[in-house]
Amino acid sequence: MPEFLKEFFPVVYQKTQQPGLDSNYCKYNNQGLQLFTSSLYLAALTSTFAASYTTRTLGRKLTMFIAGIFFIIGTVFNAAAQNLLMLIIGRILLGCGVGFANQAVPLFLSEIAPTRIRGALNILFQLNVTIGILFANLINYGTSKIAGGWGWRLSLGLAGVPAAMLTLGSLVVVDTPNSLISRGKLEEGKAALKKIRGVDNVEPEFLEIVDASRVAKEVKHPFRNLLQRRNRPQLVIAILMQVFQQFTGINAIMFYAPVLFQTLGFKSDASLYSAVITGAVNVLSTLVSIYFVDRAGRRALLLEAGVQMFLSQLVVAIVMGLKVKDNSNDLNQGLAVLVVVMVCSFVSSFAWSWGPLGWLIPSETFPLEARSAGQSVAVCVNMLFTFVIAQAFLSMLCHMKFGIFLFFTSWVFVMTLFVLFLIPETKGVPIEEMTERVWKQHWFWKRFMDDGEDKAKGHA
Repeated sequence: MPEFLKEFFPVVYQKTQQPGLDSNYCKYNNQGLQLFTSSLYLAALTSTFAASYTTRTLGRKLTMFIAGIFFIIGTVFNAAAQNLLMLIIGRILLGCGVGFANQAVPLFLSEIAPTRIRGALNILFQLNVTIGILFANLINYGTSKIAGGWGWRLSLGLAGVPAAMLTLGSLVVVDTPNSLISRGKLEEGKAALKKIRGVDNVEPEFLEIVDASRVAKEVKHPFRNLLQRRNRPQLVIAILMQVFQQFTGINAIMFYAPVLFQTLGFKSDASLYSAVITGAVNVLSTLVSIYFVDRAGRRALLLEAGVQMFLSQLVVAIVMGLKVKDNSNDLNQGLAVLVVVMVCSFVSSFAWSWGPLGWLIPSETFPLEARSAGQSVAVCVNMLFTFVIAQAFLSMLCHMKFGIFLFFTSWVFVMTLFVLFLIPETKGVPIEEMTERVWKQHWFWKRFMDDGEDKAKGHA
């Protein structure tokens, strides 16, 4: 919004206003603006480690409550911002909220979900993220219409609504049986299990969790344990899935959809409009994955989407390379529409694959004793690379021009090969049985599963 830029980023505002300086690819290339965007991810990244500790010692429920409080305070700072410093402090507090929430929520969901719908439930989390993005776009669209230039305060202030819902909601839910039991509250854990399963006979599952948590208790240093050989496959997959998720180029496209569409010559209204379209596509496609994830399986979705994302991005790169020069673009209506359609095709294939599965697969593959630490590493790597891309994207767009899409396209190719050879299918496998049924059967990963004692016997 021009008023917002005028107040906090006058340099960028100048660039967008002066006809000579208004370069298609470079107008938003400003480190301050990039820092505003990405300070959130840096904060999320560092707070994840604190969150890992609270998730383990205070439980999933309390961690979600802490996240809510961070969100509320951050919102106050942002809506009342008088200068750039207040804005950035607000962003950092929101970032801490993201770190705590992303640590607790996927774990919470994986642990209370019955096995047969675990995938779908976890993706509901991602679905609501996409609904959030859509609402944010709609709110920005609405508030940009407010005369008097205070629309941005309302836009940032409305974040208080979900913040309050999260805080109150965390007080209402019951902590997960796994969390209660691993903190030694066996009776409460059993009661919680009866409550969420809706049956009285939970003995088998209860004993399984008690057993798993006993094993987990023996682990004194969760992060050191994560580096053990038998956790190597899960760790490698968790880290690479997060890296790849960012290198699909999705954030680049979603963050800057408005900027991208403005570059294509849509007016500023149209660009917010188009962001709403991509947001809606995002929501609908996530629904697709909820349906297919426990039916077709995780791999099928990732492989199909790899092909679709590759092609969509290639088309965008070619059209932009041929038609959009730095200070001119001769895109006719038809080509502009084609780019929007391709962006939508890209967003949709991402939303039923790497979007949700990038979170689902790490959260369901780690054994209990490594799960909280594993989730931490996943969130941390994700935020690190989100930060890197958020910080670099506008500069890359400025220097590489349309080549940036080719850069991401080549990454999509790499990650699809990775899925093909190294990601096992995990649909319908109870979390406790992953090692036996998934890792020990996999052509490549099984070599990491030979336990120490077998080796000792072999040597003897």
